[in-house]
Amino acid sequence: MPPNYTIAFLRRGCKESGTLLWFLFILAIFSCGEEEVHPIYVAPPNLSDEPADVGLQWADMTLYTIRFSAFNTPTYSSRSLGYLGLAMYESIVPGDPNHRSMRGQLSGLTLPLAEAGKPYHWILSLNAAQITLLKLLYPAPANSHRFIHERIDSLSNAVYTQQAKDIDPEIADRSAEFGKAIALAIYEWSLTDGGDQGYTRNFDPNFVFPTGPSYWVPPVRGQTVSAYPLHPHWGENRVFASGNENMPIPAIIPFSTDPASDYYKMYKAVYEKDKILTLEEREIAAWWGDDPTETFSPPGHSYYIATVAVRNSNAGIMKASEAFARVGIAVADAFINCWEIKYTYFNERPSSFVNKYIDQSWRQFWPEPPFPAFPSGHSMHSAAMATVLTDLFGEPFSFTDHSHENYRRTDDLRFLDLTYPARSFTSFWEAANESAYSRFLGGIHTQQDNEIALQEGKKVGENVNALQWTK
Repeated sequence: MPPNYTIAFLRRGCKESGTLLWFLFILAIFSCGEEEVHPIYVAPPNLSDEPADVGLQWADMTLYTIRFSAFNTPTYSSRSLGYLGLAMYESIVPGDPNHRSMRGQLSGLTLPLAEAGKPYHWILSLNAAQITLLKLLYPAPANSHRFIHERIDSLSNAVYTQQAKDIDPEIADRSAEFGKAIALAIYEWSLTDGGDQGYTRNFDPNFVFPTGPSYWVPPVRGQTVSAYPLHPHWGENRVFASGNENMPIPAIIPFSTDPASDYYKMYKAVYEKDKILTLEEREIAAWWGDDPTETFSPPGHSYYIATVAVRNSNAGIMKASEAFARVGIAVADAFINCWEIKYTYFNERPSSFVNKYIDQSWRQFWPEPPFPAFPSGHSMHSAAMATVLTDLFGEPFSFTDHSHENYRRTDDLRFLDLTYPARSFTSFWEAANESAYSRFLGGIHTQQDNEIALQEGKKVGENVNALQWTK
């Protein structure tokens, strides 16, 4: 039998009686007739008591898919996590009396209803929702993603085989169909957000660069060398939480080449710090680098931390799915708002300012990403993550991040001595602050980029927390 589920084998008949109590129970519920053994699934009264194992397996598979997908950009990955986390939550929330659906709370989202009075196996529903949506968001054109889909199929089949044994096939089918229907409804909703198949238009060759000082220029050496910035229209996409729509654009320090100005000083601070980086500081910069060509991307790091929180707290499947939904929505909305601000100012990276006004031979430590600087995407989504996870799991919350442990990068002499030891934190905010600081240490963001982004990310997370998750 699947673990932690109750399967009642009820005998229709009164030919044989054990104890008087059993006889009276049978007599009260069933009429006499031919003896028949039939499995009936009884859902747990509270999904919080159901282990989170299957939810964690799908979260891990999501990160694997993002890591090895040809469609891995921080923007598209953040969007995917928003929808996948939401699908996990919505596929099981009808089975928990203490939680609310996001139906009617997220603009334009309509979802199918579970059939009243009929039993569902909610883990089978979750399983069907995840495989359906993950393959839709990461399709397999030609053969590029076939090996990923084979892994996805293998996980889905393994979960179904384990969970559906000894379950009435009618209940198993109903549950899987409900999960699939949830995924398809969420996918249909996703088609209207402005980011559908965003991987087909990462760079807009018709983009018109603003002219004048302080504007971003494409990096000569970077994570991805491009003559155009990544997803310049991403900030126009629809957000998940209505509170994150039309957030005010924060102010920026005005451009100046005067050495006494705040603008000049903040760029010079990046340059001066780069000259005295310690080994640990370079390891911090590298740990949080999350180059999408090498890892599960920056928003994937936040989703990974959610898996750590679920595992460390022994959360049940309901709390786990809420954690993945909140983090997914938070990082998705953080990137939309971050990109709106980025393309409002189109602010330069430290490299261009330092090379032009301080030291033309300077090269920052960490490879530069192909989009404007202000504000920092790492800082903003990390703050959003910290805000929602702190609300769910409390503070302090000690955990160790093993995501890049013992990774080795050999393509650049500057990274050869880095050993990538695991990093430990006493709170989600400690991790978020280090993520932000890593961008300063890497030489690709000023402290203004990070500080403002942390503030804005916290607002995004608070708006996600404000949704009515519980009754």
